[in-house]
Amino acid sequence: MGEYSLLIILFAPFIGAIGLIFVPRKEELLTRMVAAVSSGICLLASFYIFFAYDTEKAGYQFVQRFPWSEELGIAFYVGVDGIGGPLVFASAILLFAGVFVSWHIKDRTKEFYIFLLILAAATIGVFMSLDLFFLYFFYEMSVLPMYVLLGMWGSHTKGYLSMTDPEGLKLRDSVGFIFNFGSNSKEYAAMKLTLFLSAGAVVALMGILLIYHFSGLHTFDIVALKAQTGIQENSTLAIIIWILVFFGFASIAPIWPLHSWSPVGHAAAPAATSMLHAGVLMKLGHFSIIRVGYEILPETTREWIWIAAVLCVFSIIYGGLVSYFAKDTKYIIGYSSSSHMGYIFLGMAALDYISLTGAVIYMFAHALATSMLFAMAGWVYDQTHTRDIPSLGGLMQKMPFISGAFIVGCMASIGMPGTVNFIAEVMIIVGSWEKYPFQVFVAVLGIVLTLAYLFKMMRGLFYGELSPEYAHSQDARTFVDRMPLILLIVCSVSLGIFPGHFYDVVRSTVEPMLDRINQVAPIVSQVSQHSQGLLP
Repeated sequence: MGEYSLLIILFAPFIGAIGLIFVPRKEELLTRMVAAVSSGICLLASFYIFFAYDTEKAGYQFVQRFPWSEELGIAFYVGVDGIGGPLVFASAILLFAGVFVSWHIKDRTKEFYIFLLILAAATIGVFMSLDLFFLYFFYEMSVLPMYVLLGMWGSHTKGYLSMTDPEGLKLRDSVGFIFNFGSNSKEYAAMKLTLFLSAGAVVALMGILLIYHFSGLHTFDIVALKAQTGIQENSTLAIIIWILVFFGFASIAPIWPLHSWSPVGHAAAPAATSMLHAGVLMKLGHFSIIRVGYEILPETTREWIWIAAVLCVFSIIYGGLVSYFAKDTKYIIGYSSSSHMGYIFLGMAALDYISLTGAVIYMFAHALATSMLFAMAGWVYDQTHTRDIPSLGGLMQKMPFISGAFIVGCMASIGMPGTVNFIAEVMIIVGSWEKYPFQVFVAVLGIVLTLAYLFKMMRGLFYGELSPEYAHSQDARTFVDRMPLILLIVCSVSLGIFPGHFYDVVRSTVEPMLDRINQVAPIVSQVSQHSQGLLP
């Protein structure tokens, strides 16, 4: 399996989606089983590449390359390094968990799983693409299923029912309703997400096309462009390209002030879609900035990455404050995710071995922790049909397992020792202190703020007096209901207690990348030679 692992990971969900087309609509159990098997194959293969990755050899591994257009310099070229590999693994975990979180969906079950599998496969394609054409292709492919999943299986946010005309008729089908920026409909959330991501993608595409045109290599091959771009670093052209790439991809990260589409999308999306949205879709921005900006324009990155260090402060504080005062469970978790994306940008901006390694680990850690919270928020909504925290309370009496798992999710989100989030946060804070002490101070305040709003939400949902209106609520009792949460918890805790291999995988890629950006490779080489007695 080793040689073709990436192809198995990428095409298992696609083949599953194609297979579902031929499953009769009434065969709901068979539909779920096809989705579970295809996502399970994807998970097993991603588990293999994560632990079989050779940290001594480093570089891109499990590589497969198939020429697509020699005239245009395009090839289907896939491979993973110490950054892409863990994110592929995270995507597979969330897809498998999401299939079971969505097990009880009754409305157009087959179509739901088709689009869920396509969404996960598209994000996986970005993380393993070594050709800019296909990186962008898979990036754009992820937008379409998100739009459909939100628009068809999403839910309206609080206030939607009051949006009526004098006769009490819903205006759901009117163009004005969809584009009403004061609305709370799932259609609005889907449209806003699509417009933001598409606009950002077009900006990033302009930067990619400029690289293709001015590199002089006539290729989209990232490895070749990394070796020799033909673009003078820190020239006006290089700066323009870097700005286009950074802000184009940062819109999906999302960084302030390009963040407003994300919490709305979280609030409207079904649970499994929110898990993939927060867990891996948002990481496409950070990953693409690293893959294109850091790899192809390292010196320009060194001079301009301070922009991320400035904007991450607003992301951390703004997202945290909105989460504290929000009353909708999904809005709280959604704005919390936007806030936590600032930590990744801080780790990236410091250009330190420890901070950047921590940022990559945090991408993975945040995926697990936030997905736990969204899965359980979805369960609470399915049982109570509301996300309004003030109207809830006392649910621990009816949901002891969900309550306990929710506590673990909150502990992971704040970086409790024993979870992989703790390792990532400490590395980001320690590695960024020397260069950005003010931002680190803000980041620490953000952790305190995270603790405040997550505990506030937990108290509002599970403690206090239980309303008779929700006395019918049930806990997750079956294997299907409990398994995805147990999987996420086990992965978060096990990698938090035994992080050695994970750290080595990430470090094997981060170190040579930062050597190139900081131009210390010659110095390291001279020190090594001096220690061996080759230099005086």
